[in-house]
Amino acid sequence: MTTHRRPLVLPRLRGRLARLIGREDGAAAVELVFVLPLVMLLFMLAFESGLYMVRHIMLERAVDQTVRDLRLGRLAGIAPDEMHNALKDRICDRAPVLRHCGDTIRIELQPVPTTTWALPAGPVTCFDRDEEVNPSLTPKPGVGNELMLVRVCVIQDAIFPGTAFSQAIKSDEQGGYRLVSINGFVNEP
Repeated sequence: MTTHRRPLVLPRLRGRLARLIGREDGAAAVELVFVLPLVMLLFMLAFESGLYMVRHIMLERAVDQTVRDLRLGRLAGIAPDEMHNALKDRICDRAPVLRHCGDTIRIELQPVPTTTWALPAGPVTCFDRDEEVNPSLTPKPGVGNELMLVRVCVIQDAIFPGTAFSQAIKSDEQGGYRLVSINGFVNEP
């Protein structure tokens, strides 16, 4: 009777595993796997917050220039029912970095009584992309020497909606955030 010797698989497997664990040629790849997501997250966060600031500054500048035109009477020949569209077009033309500005901008223009100094109650009205019908606000251009308040709100979409910054400033269900600008002026007599 002959006995067959079975090869010892376990010691061979253990030896190969020890040699594999001892190798260092994949160390950089392991570090990359741990560090790359953090670097990409920081890049996306910096890019998104920078774009937010650029958009907000451009909106502020466009509103300031448009309010200057309004204050100096450069929009005096426009009918009151066309005032909202005229203001919207001027602001959106002066802020080209705002995507779909004409579709998501809301402008409130209303007088502030100097006897009570009562400012409008509630937050600035923004465009609601979830609603099919958004009522138009009719601006009240006011009369000479009247204090006017302009409140503008634009909805913008985040470039990287999954970042913590985008989630923190999100204001609608579609991932958009609000950019608000408030300005005041006195009508020239």
